[in-house]
Amino acid sequence: MLEVVNVTKKYGKTLAADNVSFVVPQGKVGILLGPNGAGKSTIIKSIAGLLKYQGSVLIDGNDSRTVAAKKVFAYVPEMPFMYEALTVREHVDFILKAYGAEASEEEIRELFDRFELTDKQDKLGNELSKGMMQKVSICCALVTKPKVLLLDEPMVGLDPAAIKELKKVVAELREKGCTILISTHMLEMVRELWDVTFVMDKGHILGCYDREKQENEDLEALFFSVTEKEAAALAEEA
Repeated sequence: MLEVVNVTKKYGKTLAADNVSFVVPQGKVGILLGPNGAGKSTIIKSIAGLLKYQGSVLIDGNDSRTVAAKKVFAYVPEMPFMYEALTVREHVDFILKAYGAEASEEEIRELFDRFELTDKQDKLGNELSKGMMQKVSICCALVTKPKVLLLDEPMVGLDPAAIKELKKVVAELREKGCTILISTHMLEMVRELWDVTFVMDKGHILGCYDREKQENEDLEALFFSVTEKEAAALAEEA
């Protein structure tokens, strides 16, 4: 389970996240949806421990800052980072050692095969395209077998085959009880994946939706209904 509780973050006088709270239940896929500048990145970086903030984040019941939480949590950032002097395979080995986790050669080989990295294992980080770096970042997250997985705009830069494979992986992880949060503004990429959705704009959560309670209402329709209502309300205030 992932719980975000009253998270508030200011950059100077700018309020990027205002008392944001939501829960992604265990074994569910949550979508943090909103336009650019909505505050999604602030929430994602807060969850990942990259920002100081007011409030709390609980990962599998533990404060996100604790070792217990970090050991069961994996994060795929929007902009992947590779160590220039490490090969693709060395990145995976490094992550396993950092987490104190184990993965068999067969498990690693399967991950590389799924994301078409088998013939790229000896390439250095500075030899990879953005899309290849994204695939390596995904593999590094998955190899730790996380209980909670955070994906920030994970499909940007991926080729169609990799997008299709990532969607399969997300569905498989959900079946295994993994809690997943995907931050995106690309509705078409997550239309069939979501269990709960949180629509965010201007630092606030405008609406929370449970797929089972929406009578199969389209995600795009939900998004535009809540954002258009917000825009109309702001116009009336003006």
